[in-house]
Amino acid sequence: MFVSSPSSRPGYGDIQLDRGGQAEAFDAIGDRYDEVFPHKEGQVAAAEWLVGSLPPGARVLDLGCGTGLPTARRLADAGFEVVGVDLSRVMVELARTNVPEAEFHQLDIADLRPGGPRDLGRFDAVAAFFALLMLPRAEIPLALETVRRLLAPGGLFVLSMVEADVDDFAIPFIGSTVRVSGHLREELREVVDGAGFDIVGESLYSYAPASADVQPEEQIFLRCRRKTER
Repeated sequence: MFVSSPSSRPGYGDIQLDRGGQAEAFDAIGDRYDEVFPHKEGQVAAAEWLVGSLPPGARVLDLGCGTGLPTARRLADAGFEVVGVDLSRVMVELARTNVPEAEFHQLDIADLRPGGPRDLGRFDAVAAFFALLMLPRAEIPLALETVRRLLAPGGLFVLSMVEADVDDFAIPFIGSTVRVSGHLREELREVVDGAGFDIVGESLYSYAPASADVQPEEQIFLRCRRKTER
């Protein structure tokens, strides 16, 4: 099993962040994203798990919130204090329109790292639906470590990725080009476990987006809890 200590893993100072074109692609896509991905059963089910597991008024971070639909909208409807972040300015604007009672910021996940430029406080839960997909593989463990540190002890984490053996690979996506990374299922589980999470549930979905330039995909949804000790 993949296990590494915090001191043995590379840090943000060891890699060069490259977001070139990523935010611009999603700025151009805008609300067409929801048109191309109209069926989000995996996200809905994972959000419902949070709703059924968290106490009233829990504080939840929607990481890579997109348009705010359906996740931030559902969490806000459940009475949670919802904070969303996204790298795309247009996505943040759409989310603010769709979920006006929530708080949204145009930020990179790297901005939230310990010692980073933004401190949003602690959360009872974090949702990251396909957000880590947009990072190079070397950065995914760092992003997971950031999520772990954002969570209160015993906090909940729901994560989704596309099952694929690729690293920072450019693909056509709804008229734009984005770079994506992925892991095969067992490797993803090892990376998440090694980052300090107990995986308490898993779901798989086969998905065929409503766009000719977006390929069918196998989606992995993990339901996790922050480990109390490392």
